[in-house]
Amino acid sequence: MKKPSNISRRSFLKRIGAGTAAVGAASLIGCDNSTDTTASSIVSGEMTYRTNPSTGDVVSLLGYGMMRLPTINGSANSDIDQEMVNRLVDYALEHGVNYFDTSPAYCKGHSETATGIALSRHPRDSYFIATKLSNFDPSTWSREASIAMYHNSLRELQTDHIDYMLLHAVGIGSGMEEYENRYVKNGILDFLVEERAAGRIRNLGFSYHGDIKVFDYLLSRHDQYKWDFVQIQMNYLDWKYAKDVNSNNTNAEYLYGELTKRGIPAIIMEPLLGGRLSKVPDRIVARLKQREPERSVASWAFRFCGTYPGVLTILSGMTMMEHLQDNLLSLAPLKPLTDEELAFLQDTATEMMRFETIPCNDCKYCMPCPYGLDIPAILQHYNKCINEGNVAVNSQSPDYQRARRAFLVGYDRSVPKLRQASHCIGCHKCVHHCPQRIDIPAELHRIDAYVEQLKQGTL
Repeated sequence: MKKPSNISRRSFLKRIGAGTAAVGAASLIGCDNSTDTTASSIVSGEMTYRTNPSTGDVVSLLGYGMMRLPTINGSANSDIDQEMVNRLVDYALEHGVNYFDTSPAYCKGHSETATGIALSRHPRDSYFIATKLSNFDPSTWSREASIAMYHNSLRELQTDHIDYMLLHAVGIGSGMEEYENRYVKNGILDFLVEERAAGRIRNLGFSYHGDIKVFDYLLSRHDQYKWDFVQIQMNYLDWKYAKDVNSNNTNAEYLYGELTKRGIPAIIMEPLLGGRLSKVPDRIVARLKQREPERSVASWAFRFCGTYPGVLTILSGMTMMEHLQDNLLSLAPLKPLTDEELAFLQDTATEMMRFETIPCNDCKYCMPCPYGLDIPAILQHYNKCINEGNVAVNSQSPDYQRARRAFLVGYDRSVPKLRQASHCIGCHKCVHHCPQRIDIPAELHRIDAYVEQLKQGTL
């Protein structure tokens, strides 16, 4: 599928056909109206596109991450709201988004199914599908099990080919040893290369987390495997401070630089750090709003990533229509940041480093916990209280009683008691799967101790 670098809404609808246009128009009912100035300004905008130098694919700068799909009652434990997924996908396609990223591991194994249902209602050449060989569990490391996972992805996505296939999260766990067990010793990487040669995979790459030795090794084999793209975590906080947050992480500046040296396009994940860069402390909100009062806090993060020309697309897990609309305003079209604005954002990142939040991106790879804890909700509540000034140093701190009440009441509301940190036994099963390499049990025990001090009045 080829698209010009600038394409109007009218031209895009003409390209993908009247059927798609009808579905897209229907999707606007109930989610748009004449008084919604945000939506109307999106309609008049134009998506920014980037070209993959390897295959010539013309890809929308905004990509749809199908990791955090809407559920029927808004609970992570309920079924996916397929009707809402369809509406979001229709709206995204209508406004120029053509890249959809999923995985067998997302949404408790149901993301590919929901994605396939939503996308199969549109012409196949109007979108790119990205999915992953998510063989994390040792039971899926055999050649037979991994190939079965790949074929199941094709069935669930209702397609005869995958546009962008990824080795999923290389570098996690034991690093090189785990990479070799998942993809090399079983011959799966060679199998995927053969599938690319046969045309059933159009682009082959990998997503990276964790051990930098694995990243560097795979790039050193670029002449052999000819990576069509690589997916990395990149945002204005991780650009220079990823390693400061966690010594096991790698700064995005290095990752992006190594890809551009080799002419490999970068696909960006976690531009908002799991939402943390859209829910920044009030003082950071004021700082950003002073510069761009009409733009959202999140728009700075998307424009930061889009400013770098080696970025092919920026993934965002858009659960709600307003998330999609705001991101479209940021990238349809992109207004690149100036050198002065880039420097301003780096100063902002330095300011944010003063807040000792836990680097959880709410990816939910740590779930399910065998003992029923809602790990992401616990860590997200703690981070929220840090950002809002509701974590007191001691009982003598100003506003201690207000902060104490806000933390405890908010904790019980956001995390059911049977799923709170007090039930962690330190089994460490979650640690192996965390892309950010957080010592999750240590953080849970620390939070639980803090909660008990608040309850007992001994802080």
